[in-house]
Amino acid sequence: MKLNKSAIHTVRLEQKSVFIRKKTREKRWEAPLIGYLFVSPWLLGLFLLTLYPMVQSLYFSFTDYSLLEAPNWIGLENYQKIFLHDKLFYKSLTVTIVFVVISVPLKLITALMMAMFLNQKIKGISIYRTLIYLPSLIGTSIAVAILWSNMFGNDGLANHILALFGIVGKNWIGSPDTALGTLILLIVWQFGSSMVIFLAGLKQISPELYEASAVDGATKIKQFFSITLPMLSPVILFNLVLQTIGSFQMFTQAFVITKGGPIQSTYMFALYLYQKAFAGFEMGYASALAWILLLIIALFTGLIFISSRYWTFYESEGGKG
Repeated sequence: MKLNKSAIHTVRLEQKSVFIRKKTREKRWEAPLIGYLFVSPWLLGLFLLTLYPMVQSLYFSFTDYSLLEAPNWIGLENYQKIFLHDKLFYKSLTVTIVFVVISVPLKLITALMMAMFLNQKIKGISIYRTLIYLPSLIGTSIAVAILWSNMFGNDGLANHILALFGIVGKNWIGSPDTALGTLILLIVWQFGSSMVIFLAGLKQISPELYEASAVDGATKIKQFFSITLPMLSPVILFNLVLQTIGSFQMFTQAFVITKGGPIQSTYMFALYLYQKAFAGFEMGYASALAWILLLIIALFTGLIFISSRYWTFYESEGGKG
């Protein structure tokens, strides 16, 4: 009788152990499944709206595709034509690089200066922050582009202000010498997003560093170059990468304000790509241009990251990155 009870007890323990292992396996699968369920909208967007179009455009770049007919495989002909025979490619690329090299530093310098001003403890600072950030709320909308076009036209606000000082204005957008400058000024004017990031970075710098340097006799300029810039360098790197990528893709302003003119002085790469794809119906050629743009952006971004190890300071590492 005792043996039977012992055997029954053993069987029950085994059954209980099997049940526990089964439940454990179920829970082990249940948690990841719930996680994948929550991220599934993002995953669908990633695969259907990003990765699939990228792979498809890579295939199209090796084809002759007009949107109206089936793509015809031609190998490297699009790339050969771009690099060997397409003068507009080099023109648009030169204009875009000049735009990036000038606009990005100016925008970041302006954003940093405004962030340092808004980091002061003065009365009504929240109102100033709101007013200064307002231009960035409207973003790169067509309305802003039209407004800018009117401001810098022959009878625009800019010339009316200059007339008050006895200066004769000009059609700033209609002149090949100043058209690109007006677009750069528009981009610099919309510094709000970079400013907010800089302001967050400034808030993280310990006031004790400034107090200790002041005791040692450091001036405000010395504090800026010895404390503010080094401590803010990771934020500068982040903003620099972000703005460089965005500037290479600048399209709306050039399309609405100047349409690439005058004399192709504002003929941005993204505008050239758009015209090839949707005006000339050369989707295969445009896809090749898009992949070249991607590689150029990757190259510039890589150079920024490589250079950052010489000027970016990470406090946790006790030195430069």
